[in-house]
Amino acid sequence: GIHYVGQMQEGSVTRFMVDQLTEGQLEWARLPAAYDTVVLGEPGCGRTYRIYSGKKEYFRALKEQFPGEEAAIDEFERLVKSVGHGTMLVGLLKMLPRVLATLLCRSGLLPQLSAFCRLASHSLKEVVEGLTANPELRAVFSYIFPTYGVVPSKASFTMHSILVNHFLHGAWYPKGGAGEIAFHTIPVIRKTGGNVLGKAPVQRILLDSQGKACGVSVKKGQDVVNIFAPVIISDAGIFNTYERLLPAEARAVPEIQSQLRIAAHGEGSFTVFVGLNGSREELGLEATNYFMYPGNDLDEIVNRYLTSSREEAAKNIPLLFVTCPSAKDPTWEMRHPGKSTLAIVTFAKYEWFEEWKDKQVNKRGDDYEELKKTFVDAIMQAVFKLYPRIEDRIEYISGGTPLTNQHYIASPKGEIYGIDHSITRMQAEAIATMRAQTAIPNLYLTGQDVCVGGFMGALQGALICTSAVLKRNLYVDVVQLKKRTEATNSKK
Repeated sequence: GIHYVGQMQEGSVTRFMVDQLTEGQLEWARLPAAYDTVVLGEPGCGRTYRIYSGKKEYFRALKEQFPGEEAAIDEFERLVKSVGHGTMLVGLLKMLPRVLATLLCRSGLLPQLSAFCRLASHSLKEVVEGLTANPELRAVFSYIFPTYGVVPSKASFTMHSILVNHFLHGAWYPKGGAGEIAFHTIPVIRKTGGNVLGKAPVQRILLDSQGKACGVSVKKGQDVVNIFAPVIISDAGIFNTYERLLPAEARAVPEIQSQLRIAAHGEGSFTVFVGLNGSREELGLEATNYFMYPGNDLDEIVNRYLTSSREEAAKNIPLLFVTCPSAKDPTWEMRHPGKSTLAIVTFAKYEWFEEWKDKQVNKRGDDYEELKKTFVDAIMQAVFKLYPRIEDRIEYISGGTPLTNQHYIASPKGEIYGIDHSITRMQAEAIATMRAQTAIPNLYLTGQDVCVGGFMGALQGALICTSAVLKRNLYVDVVQLKKRTEATNSKK
């Protein structure tokens, strides 16, 4: 489910990290210059705004599309970039000894020294409303919030800025699809003596008589096998790790309880996957992502939807993220000539589908299938207006609810980005609390919940975690290795 990734330009530190993890075998295709398109109103008759890549082009294109709003756009740029300068703080607060990090948070110095911390407690809605009275520009400033899953009134401006900065240089897609990420990482793990086991769900984390983590218990068919190890790293997310995999007495530790108090479940999603008969050209499909909203008060329309009944919700879907994976992948046509794919994502409440949570996947009954169909039909009606040529070319269509996410990716409430990226999560104190080390000796957390959501957030979470395990700053190692590699390559 990787739709696009930023900061993958040649020469960037993040590209270098991914190249190290995949021995340079994972290739990235650059998305077109206008990588995102925002539609406000009905496709075809609504207003369309294009988002361009480039540190200057992004803002220049906004000015061209919103004449007379130059001052607001300049100030938005200044604020977004000022947050970008402080992202190092996230790693610092998580990697400093706990006592030091707490002292720093309580000193009151951070908001004075850093825009990252200062703007963390301001909502995206509040900042954007302070910049301009133009409702369309407010919407375009805020359009990307579905990629971290929080509405503008509850989202930290700092979190939003992290995303805007992430895509300033453009967007990339893994050649061959998202599966290639794992495909090229696994051999590197195996080469160094590790292994990757599929179909081996973890049942629990094993603790020794002193309460230290010493292994995991996994299911192999009907049997349970214990695997022992000196260090246990969990990327199952904070809720699964603490509430499902640890025994109750370990969960009761005050430090674990304080982490759980900060965390809340993120929003669930409803996804539609479509298989189409026809090539990209025949169907008029594009590599750009579409963010479609029926109006320009994004906060109001999404909040109204999330607080409505499921029957009402299906009639008033407030946003659609429409993406065409086959159009982004230059190897697709060679591998699947004359076929295309679409993926569509929107928010959905877990509670709307909760009554079927104990039923087996694919056996949840007619009522469940019927409810899913009402969502799928409403979503597709909007997509047909965007891509009219696909209507009679659908070969496969499948809807996924928050229960689908729960089943396939073990997200407790069907959330797609781990714990909620609320204003609370971006406060310095919360950043320092949500760290890789846990109160259980030898047990570490990694992935989205340690840092932020998405591929890049998970990668940073992994670096922070490895630094904690090895008791050394891996960011410094990466930068030094990059310099050495570039020096060697320039001599060749």
